[in-house]
Amino acid sequence: MTHFTLQRIDHVVLRVKDIERSIAFYTSVLGCELKKRRDDLGLMHLGAGASMIDLVDVDGPLGRHGGAAPGKQGHNVDHVCLRIEPFDEPALLAHLQAAGLKVEKAQMRYGAEGEGWSIYCFDPDGNQIELKGPALDS
Repeated sequence: MTHFTLQRIDHVVLRVKDIERSIAFYTSVLGCELKKRRDDLGLMHLGAGASMIDLVDVDGPLGRHGGAAPGKQGHNVDHVCLRIEPFDEPALLAHLQAAGLKVEKAQMRYGAEGEGWSIYCFDPDGNQIELKGPALDS
């Protein structure tokens, strides 16, 4: 028996090849907010709703510990799911396509709140991002 209760994901850390390009993607395309820069470590803290996405430069002091940069032969993670609201598929597809992303129509997927619509896209380093709407009532 644990002596604590899990509440939510606090943060996810992604290793990236071009930190400024990644900051631009996560802030301008996904709407994250740059909360804190740690240039001495090659670490950027981005607010993502109630959670955070941390970006680590693969060539920085922290990033070098992780080995080679992510690529076709290896990835940092399978995907990160960001819960968004509202989930307006036409507007979302138009926004992502305007940012130069190749996206497909929404699909029904299971998440923390249950079944709901979501769309997958990729960040500049090939990390898959799922943008997930609210669960649908049964």
